[in-house]
Amino acid sequence: MFEEALKLINKITDNGFKAYIVGGFVRDYLLGLESNDIDVTTNATPKELMDIFKDSVEPKTDYGSLTVIYHGIRFEITTFRKDIGYVNNRRPDRVEYIDSLYDDLIRRDFTVNSLCIDNNGEVVDLLSARGDLDNKIIRCIGDPVTRFSEDALRILRAIRFATILNFDLDKNTIKGIKECKGLLKNISYYRKKEELDKIFTSKNVSRGIDLLLKYGLDKELEIDNLNKVKETNSLIGIWSVLNVSSKYPFTKSEKELIKNINIVLDKNNLDPGTLYKYGLYVNSVAGEMKGIDITKITESYNNLIIKNRKELDIDSKTIIEVINKKAGPYINDIFNDLENLVLYRRIKNNREELIKHIKNKYGGANEE
Repeated sequence: MFEEALKLINKITDNGFKAYIVGGFVRDYLLGLESNDIDVTTNATPKELMDIFKDSVEPKTDYGSLTVIYHGIRFEITTFRKDIGYVNNRRPDRVEYIDSLYDDLIRRDFTVNSLCIDNNGEVVDLLSARGDLDNKIIRCIGDPVTRFSEDALRILRAIRFATILNFDLDKNTIKGIKECKGLLKNISYYRKKEELDKIFTSKNVSRGIDLLLKYGLDKELEIDNLNKVKETNSLIGIWSVLNVSSKYPFTKSEKELIKNINIVLDKNNLDPGTLYKYGLYVNSVAGEMKGIDITKITESYNNLIIKNRKELDIDSKTIIEVINKKAGPYINDIFNDLENLVLYRRIKNNREELIKHIKNKYGGANEE
């Protein structure tokens, strides 16, 4: 992928323009981390790039970005630019194309994201970012208050990078976070959730949570119970503790999972009835959060006599025939009774045994 990126920027430079790999890929490359997203910056305008790459995708905005599929790989190419004004502490009001790499870099968020690689594969460091990378420091480019006021989402990005990379935040960046954290209310819940998802799915999630709490960001983000979150491999498990499904965007199925996880947190996750009703996944998430051995939950689930109603050795038609009355809500009540008895091994999941129980408890027609 790196080799293809070099070929791409050489194609741009062969057409008389400057071009560099920039940002997260370069940072991760120098840290020896795998990265699949490669951003390219150039002094070529989107129109000039479209002349070079005929299959490029026109930008949807006026922010100077272009998507290019080159040798089967997707690249985001952005023209050197200066941001003019910001709207709602999130987006530039407009951009102005420029010819200076340095002036493009100083508008960005953190020094470690300003590193570039040129068409010869050489690292370009115009903002002394290598020192911060070597010292494991997240530092804003320029004045942190200015950077965070321009785009308040950078506050969460700072926490994310410190979490994922296990870096420290420099003192001025911390000061800027404290001063500007109230601006997070201007950021959409969707964008905030995107950043929080990345923090919560990090292998270093406990550090991310500690940083959010340390700087009081949980209050600004309107996420309750952050201090009650226990480390889990399940993202939805973390969100289930935070009590935010009415504010943050979740799908209908995610909301159902969150509701059920909260229910079984107060139940025995090895209990046959709980496992049967709520399933293996929900109980495993809740069990992990309570420190229960997941293998025990899995073993208990696998040992269930039945895992759904269809596995009962009887159907609605047979129940109706045994009871000898028209179909009605009573059928569901009988099924619930049979499920409970079979799950707790009080009767066998055998057609004759089930019919016998129905006759004894509910009455019914005599079989001829």
